[in-house]
Amino acid sequence: MKGIGTGRVFQDHSRKYERVERERRFLLRELPPGLDLTGEHTQITDNYITGTRLRLRKLRWVSTNEWTLKLTQKHTPAPPDFSRTLITSIYLNEYEYEVLSVFEGNELRKNRYPYEHEGRKYSVDIFLGALRGLILAETDFEADDEMDDFAPPPFAFIDVTREELFTGARLVGLTAEDIRAELSRRAPDARG
Repeated sequence: MKGIGTGRVFQDHSRKYERVERERRFLLRELPPGLDLTGEHTQITDNYITGTRLRLRKLRWVSTNEWTLKLTQKHTPAPPDFSRTLITSIYLNEYEYEVLSVFEGNELRKNRYPYEHEGRKYSVDIFLGALRGLILAETDFEADDEMDDFAPPPFAFIDVTREELFTGARLVGLTAEDIRAELSRRAPDARG
């Protein structure tokens, strides 16, 4: 590691490039009613760069075959509350993405479907690879009180909003069997 020289990194940096992401996240047993797997969706490949808070994302819009490439720093300022994260993203061109992809990372793949229920928009993630079978839905909020007062939708199995286990940075090192075992350990009737 090259290091930074003498001195220290200033920890109280400007927040002007960060935004607060407020979201509720739900584990689903099955697809929500009416969700069509052949419908509009995006394919997402996330590479979590080992030992950092950085994620390299490749997102493909299936209907147009267009790509979005970005580097994101996402972290939780007040664990164990994982409902609020600070997020900073940089959009990349193809060359920049390739340069950054040399870093060791752990890959997470999923298909993301837009879904609407009672006027609220959700993203439904259907995981692939080692997490095949895992389905999560999330919805975003503008204000803390709106998020905190929100009741889970009827298609939700378990509210996992404040569970570190269901954050991308943790999921990347797990399998669907790991998730089932953890749910079984917590409550034998919560196997999903």
